[in-house]
Amino acid sequence: MNYKILLDERELPEAWYNIQADLPRLPKPPLHPVTGEVLRPEDLSPIFPPGLIEQELTRERWIPIPEEVREVYRLWRPSPLFRAHRLEKYLGTPAHIYYKYEGVSPAGSHKLNTAVPQAFFNSQAGIKRLATETGAGQWGSALSMACRFFGLECTVYMVKVSYDQKPYRRILMQLFGAEVLASPSPRTRSGQEVLAQDPDSPGSLGIAISEAVEDAATHADTNYALGSVLNHVLLHQTVIGLESKRQMEKAGEKPDIVIGCVGGGSNFAGLAFPWAAECLAGRDEMRFIAVEPAACPTLTKGLRTYDHGDVAGLTPLLFMHTLGRGFIPPAIHAGGLRYHGDAPLLCQLVADGLMEARAYGQRQVFEAAATFIQTEGILPAPESAHAIKAVIDEALAACEAGEKKVILFNLSGHGHFDLAAYQAFLEGRLEDYALPEEKIRESLASLPQVEKP
Repeated sequence: MNYKILLDERELPEAWYNIQADLPRLPKPPLHPVTGEVLRPEDLSPIFPPGLIEQELTRERWIPIPEEVREVYRLWRPSPLFRAHRLEKYLGTPAHIYYKYEGVSPAGSHKLNTAVPQAFFNSQAGIKRLATETGAGQWGSALSMACRFFGLECTVYMVKVSYDQKPYRRILMQLFGAEVLASPSPRTRSGQEVLAQDPDSPGSLGIAISEAVEDAATHADTNYALGSVLNHVLLHQTVIGLESKRQMEKAGEKPDIVIGCVGGGSNFAGLAFPWAAECLAGRDEMRFIAVEPAACPTLTKGLRTYDHGDVAGLTPLLFMHTLGRGFIPPAIHAGGLRYHGDAPLLCQLVADGLMEARAYGQRQVFEAAATFIQTEGILPAPESAHAIKAVIDEALAACEAGEKKVILFNLSGHGHFDLAAYQAFLEGRLEDYALPEEKIRESLASLPQVEKP
């Protein structure tokens, strides 16, 4: 049986795919956080280098990957595509299940695909330090490594609950030379304000983003780096889907269903957008399923409107599904999915009906992860396990219908630093938390009032 399909490293993509070139409708444009006017390129220059600003706004279909970036990519790219024969057999399904395994990267997840170009373009612009946030620590680990490779300093504001839950991610960042602070921190005005209201705040990605943006905006030698949501981040991640298209061609199959977990949208978009191009061009029909936690149901229960990407309101207003910038998610173990908003490009595709969203509780997600390691031998990150739960559901549905379906999903990272979470699962200490409707209404009540262009 052909378990693994590998690309020759010479076939590493030479360009990223920009889905903005093919969308019939683009999301409403981002707005300036103070004036409410449509954001101009120069408005982003205090925190982003010119190369990334251009990628954020362009509608060119193909964006060349610099050779300096491809050189670092070659450390782990192309990543392998596996056929999950043992999982298929266990489920008794006629479905063929494939997964793109991004856990082979040195940082352990897909996040390095964008950390490397972000560090490169900032170094080219003469920036000395990058400030960022991280939830579970996957993004912080990736950016710490990328900064080291391109001679930059790195400051990471790590969501406090993850800082405490996942000390080994913090240690990995520190080994790469990064400064890691528990967020909310006393380092910034944004952090001080949160701590004044709630000294025991568990933190959130929205708070950590405020701190990192404030840090970058108040230091001339420092820029901000974001691990998800923005267009240029999703663009960089398309190396995943582009490689998978070539690999699936070698396998002689095309997916009927493409699945990924969603916090801000980067790993799902990275796999799905190159395949969605086929559907947008009318060449294929596929289902795309974005999976999020029931404790942070942004796509499934959030409101699509303008909101800030951070708690302090320092970031541009993005037109996206949101639970409200002040939303503090419960301390679930899939820390990378604890974000109040989603990528505007992904939200547009959901609104247009090309992509669908669903949410699961963390106990059923961890049960799916246990099934996966027991059949395929890989321990998934809790974030990635959300996708696995949807894969199992779709494979069982194919079994009931007696239909052969080809399912492709992104195993976006390994769970080697998440063993404390798995210990809690084994000991029966994990709790499901379905976000009450009144909590959502309360959070959405503070949405900014803006004129929508």
